[in-house]
Amino acid sequence: IAIMILTDLKNLRRYECLNKHFTALISYLESNELLAASLGRITVDGDDVFINNICISGVPPESQVLEMHKKYIDIHILLEGYETIGVKSLAQINSFSKEYDEEGDCMISEELADHYINMIPGSILICFPEDAHAPAIGNGVIRKAIAKVVVE
Repeated sequence: IAIMILTDLKNLRRYECLNKHFTALISYLESNELLAASLGRITVDGDDVFINNICISGVPPESQVLEMHKKYIDIHILLEGYETIGVKSLAQINSFSKEYDEEGDCMISEELADHYINMIPGSILICFPEDAHAPAIGNGVIRKAIAKVVVE
């Protein structure tokens, strides 16, 4: 069963006990404005905690694949626009179009998500390794940050 968490920045500290690296990320988020930051990688704590600050165009749900990671927890932070993220438990996936690639820390399934989460600016979705997710579903420009926190 997937245990992803939907929250916002003001409540994020509730979850820092789940991973020792969450503290560094939360402190960074509380003291830095990601909308004002340059696009690209932001290093918070070496390869243990970093943020991919991006601006992308949304895609229809049938065009987005499910992705899964083993090494990192994905923390999706919507900054501007509207985004839907499809989710499905890894245990419910029957086939993979791309097996796990250790270097890229990703495997892909082209199955459709079981559930869809509508994000608004300020929403934060924490996806653990057992949470397959299909981000960037929507219309128009999506400005977001994806924090990567190493799994303990």
